[in-house]
Amino acid sequence: MVRQTKIRQAGGSLAATIPKDMVDRLQLEAGDEVFVVETDRGLLLTPFDPTFEKALNVYRRGAQKYRNALRELAK
Repeated sequence: MVRQTKIRQAGGSLAATIPKDMVDRLQLEAGDEVFVVETDRGLLLTPFDPTFEKALNVYRRGAQKYRNALRELAK
């Protein structure tokens, strides 16, 4: 879903509001941290930590590759 919002002055910073329906769907609350990722297509605002996602992908590859060894170690 694509929504348009305005950039507003908020003290010494700039702020953008997130539409309520998106906030509800993403289960965001005031005070939650989100990540702003600069991409070649613009800005991506996400509640997910992109570095954690990379680490999780590395784990998944390792867990798949060594699943038999890990299963034996778990016994």
